[in-house]
Amino acid sequence: MTNLHVEVVRVFTDPDGRFGNPLGIVDGSLVPESDRQAVAATLGYSETVYVDDAATGTLRIYSATGEMPSAGHPTVGAAAYLHTHGHPVHALHVPAGSIQVTRTGDVYAVRADTTWGSSWDWHQLSTPDEVLAADPASYAAGHTFLWSWQNEPAGIIRARAFAPAMNVEEDEATGSAVTQLTAHLARDLHIIQGAGSHLHTTWHPPTHATVGGRVVAEPPRTL
Repeated sequence: MTNLHVEVVRVFTDPDGRFGNPLGIVDGSLVPESDRQAVAATLGYSETVYVDDAATGTLRIYSATGEMPSAGHPTVGAAAYLHTHGHPVHALHVPAGSIQVTRTGDVYAVRADTTWGSSWDWHQLSTPDEVLAADPASYAAGHTFLWSWQNEPAGIIRARAFAPAMNVEEDEATGSAVTQLTAHLARDLHIIQGAGSHLHTTWHPPTHATVGGRVVAEPPRTL
């Protein structure tokens, strides 16, 4: 496949527009299902979104290793992209189900069932310095989420995520994981992940949470 136009955004940036997890966004009509995983692998992002119907917010999400029924950073990024391109949808529709979308200023958020995401191995460490010192090579399988309180009374967490099962050595910002952590801790959180991405969550018991953040557009790519 040649001359495929790919929009790119960074999801969960800090307030100054730095960091964030890159996301590829593709017009689904241009790529048959049989080619979508290969295109996602070629792009090299942790996930790529295919917009099958912009007006209704109907999406499919692929990693380098397969389709995902739902995911956090792709849905937040897609919600922002659709809004800025004339489709301010109030819900996104992915294979797992319907996901509510909200926007407050420059922060986009999605609300979903916290049981929809991948399974993670959770490791609470004693200090943020221990989280930052971790070597991704020490986590060679599955999905691992390291975290530590940075300010427990304020709900601020320092975190990193490793996902070699998806061909992602380290994931810069992981929306579905932080909603699961929100459910586990049963409280709203502000997570600083990876190099410095910012994710904000809200707990909606018994099984739902929102995850939101800022989204910044990058120059598009052509495959």
